[in-house]
Amino acid sequence: MELTEEQIYRYSRNILLPEVGGVGQERLLRSKAFCLGVGGLGSPIALYLAAAGVGTIGIADSDQVDISNLQRQVLHFTDDIGRPKILSAREKLQKLNPDVNVIVYEEMITKKNIRDIIKDYDIVLDGSDNFPTRYLVNDACYFEKKTLVSGAILRFEGQVSVFKPHSDGPCYRCLYPEIPPAGMIPSCQEAGILGAVAGIIGNIQAVETLKELLQIGQTLVGRLLVFNALNMSITDLKVKRDPKCPLCSETPSIKEIVDYEQPDCSVDLSSIV
Repeated sequence: MELTEEQIYRYSRNILLPEVGGVGQERLLRSKAFCLGVGGLGSPIALYLAAAGVGTIGIADSDQVDISNLQRQVLHFTDDIGRPKILSAREKLQKLNPDVNVIVYEEMITKKNIRDIIKDYDIVLDGSDNFPTRYLVNDACYFEKKTLVSGAILRFEGQVSVFKPHSDGPCYRCLYPEIPPAGMIPSCQEAGILGAVAGIIGNIQAVETLKELLQIGQTLVGRLLVFNALNMSITDLKVKRDPKCPLCSETPSIKEIVDYEQPDCSVDLSSIV
């Protein structure tokens, strides 16, 4: 692939970076990233990946735009209320950068389709809004040997990690082995999220994705970045591979993908996204 004059100008601030250059920009244009969810996390993720020139972006979301989304889901506008989120998102991404091929999946992501969907992508980003989906995408990425960039938000806090068990890193289950029991997690009506926090965490996910695609820097493999907006602190925690992990250990108890029942209105750190 050879960059056109217009592309050289469009991506000039990327190309000026010695770690990127023209070769790196061409690599981004050939890259394929899949984003699960285009809400609070998925909106900034998709915007910045498209702006950076990631050539193919897959997005999946089965929800419609609601007025309560607009406080944080920056891909969607007031005129989009009632529209499918993926159609609203695709429209904005294509207007931002016509170089990008946006592939939409307006369907529920389940054990029946997730491996087939992600198999042709270079990297997967989780912007989902519930525990069952989070575990489903982690397990699928493990079996398909895909790098997973995971983000989560709640109230004034967020966290990001990169899970890469196929390269000796931990998986999500090394950190959280099982879905927590119903009732331990705040309800959708109780929790709340400061919209700007979603933007910060989603943008960190986008940065980690670009670093992985470009093969530059030190990504958050084996680390959990925890952000607190109230005291403006960032904590970097080590995450080790669990030798007893039910998924990625040498003696796993999980040997195939399953669909987990989704509790009514229960959320994890990303569920109000």
